[in-house]
Amino acid sequence: MTAPLLQLDNIHKSFGSKTVLTGVDIDVAAGQSLVILGGSGSGKSVMLKTALGLMEPTSGNILFEGKNVTKSSGAERDKMRARIGMLFQSAALFDSLTVWENVAFRLMNSDRLAAKMARESAIETLSKVHLGAEVADLYPAEISGGMQKRVGLARAIASEPDLIFFDEPTTGLDPITADAINELIIEQTKALGAAAISITHDMASARKIADEIAMLYKGKIIWRGPAADIDQSGNDFVDQFVHGRAEGPIKPSL
Repeated sequence: MTAPLLQLDNIHKSFGSKTVLTGVDIDVAAGQSLVILGGSGSGKSVMLKTALGLMEPTSGNILFEGKNVTKSSGAERDKMRARIGMLFQSAALFDSLTVWENVAFRLMNSDRLAAKMARESAIETLSKVHLGAEVADLYPAEISGGMQKRVGLARAIASEPDLIFFDEPTTGLDPITADAINELIIEQTKALGAAAISITHDMASARKIADEIAMLYKGKIIWRGPAADIDQSGNDFVDQFVHGRAEGPIKPSL
C-alpha cells in the first residue's frame, strides 16, 4: 500500500467553547483523488485551513510524507507549502494583476523567477488549461467566470505541486462549464501525478473526479469509500446528502 502524502491524525479544533473538528482522520496518497463532502457548518473550511497550516489544531497531528509538521513554522512550513497548489472557491484571482501575473505569482514572489521567464512559464501553463496566449495580458474582470476558474487552476499547477487542494471548484458555473473544469482537474492532476483533495457539495463533480469519497459531518469523517460505492454506502447521513433529501438524520440549516 502506498504511504500517505498527507495525513490528518485525530484532528480536533476548537474556538473557545465552540468545537468545530472532533477527531478528523484522513489521508491521501500520491496520485490519489479524494473528495470530501459536507454541508454548511460541517467543518470543511476549518479542516482545509488546518491541513494547510493556516490554523494550528487544538490537538492531533498533521503528517506530510510521514513527517510531523503540526507545529512547523518558518522555512520548514514554507518548504511544505511550496509543494502544495490551491484552487480557491471563485478562483480568488488578484484583480490588479493580469492573467499571466496571477498564474506566475508564486514563481515570481517565492521562487524569484525573472519576469520574462515567469511570463513564458505562465503562458505555457495556460495552454495546459486550454487558454491561449491572447488572454495573458487581460485582467480577471475581462474574462468569463469559467475562464477565471481555468486561470485559477493554472496558478495552482504552475509550480508542479505534489498535492493540490480544490475548494468548491465548480461553484457558480453552469453544468457544461463545470464538467469542463472537472475534465481539466482530472487531466492535470494525472499529468503531474499529484494527490488531490477536493471539498465540494456538487455530487456530479464528486462522482467524476474522485477515486474515493469521504463525508465530513459535525467535524468528523463518518464514511469513506470508493467513489463507485457512494450510492450503496449503507450510511443514512451519506445517503440523504447524496440524494439531496430534506427528510433524514441531517436537519436543514434554515
